Amino acid sequence: MLSVATPEGFLLECRLMSMFLPGQRLHLVDKKGRHYALTLKAGAVFEHSGETLSHDDLIGKPDGTMVQLSRGKKMIAVYPTLGEYTLKMPRGAQVLYPKDLAMILVWADIFPGARVFEAGVGSGALTLALLRAVGEGGQVVGFETRDEFARTAMKNIERYLGGIPSQLTVLNRDAYEGIALGDRPEAMPFDRVVLDLPEPWRVVPHAVSALRLGGIFLSFVPTIPQVMHTVEALERSRAFALIHTFETLSRSWNIQGRSVRPDLRMIGHSGFLTVARRVEKLDSDAQDLESNAEGEEDAEQGWVRETRTGEGPNDSRR
Repeated sequence: MLSVATPEGFLLECRLMSMFLPGQRLHLVDKKGRHYALTLKAGAVFEHSGETLSHDDLIGKPDGTMVQLSRGKKMIAVYPTLGEYTLKMPRGAQVLYPKDLAMILVWADIFPGARVFEAGVGSGALTLALLRAVGEGGQVVGFETRDEFARTAMKNIERYLGGIPSQLTVLNRDAYEGIALGDRPEAMPFDRVVLDLPEPWRVVPHAVSALRLGGIFLSFVPTIPQVMHTVEALERSRAFALIHTFETLSRSWNIQGRSVRPDLRMIGHSGFLTVARRVEKLDSDAQDLESNAEGEEDAEQGWVRETRTGEGPNDSRR
């Protein structure tokens, strides 16, 4: 459980006890799986399609309670998971999908106690995920240039966690101009640099000095030209190796008795993740060696593809 710097921290304790209390964010879910978010307030009323439900009927009830609206419609009241919350929370900037948040935490290897630098706080979805991963012993320092985004993010974080964690620092600064923290020298160097910015390649030179050796750089961008610029900057710095870019697609399946099929809609492309490791300065020979290794791997993968399609050297029809 994260410690918080405000008196509202008691909400976290109550959440662990799975009891709804005023000030908490919860979701009502209908039989079609649609989520409706509300923040509990004594005396308030939830309205939906001409039906109503008093918040007082929810306060004090356990997580997972079945409730009935004024005209008989039934819904399930639950604490939202982090993924569910991020999709329904107020947003200033576009939020990252849960599929991307999950991959960021794994591929950036965010661990308990990590010191993480984040740029592009946006609506706070990634910040929330990072905070839960670093735990009480970690630190998350976020740079955001737009005040309105930062305010929205902090409200979203406070609403979900019940307060602002002491492990979080959000500053109105531009990562393109540097990552130095003159007022927080204890946070440097960082274990991880995670960027959700339009031009992450402009941060690469600063990441070289801000990341410890062995640290991980990760950027999220929506287009391939942005990826190309970022990878070129990483290679040009000669301080990063094991550079890897990928995207994640998510498709749900419909399982109803013997009727089993993929859903007609899926969450396709949302962005590309580029990951790299901070290493000692590479000389030209080391870079050539890495390029040759990548070329050999590509050639091997190409041979495997040819073999699988019946066009490789083991094709018995030849």
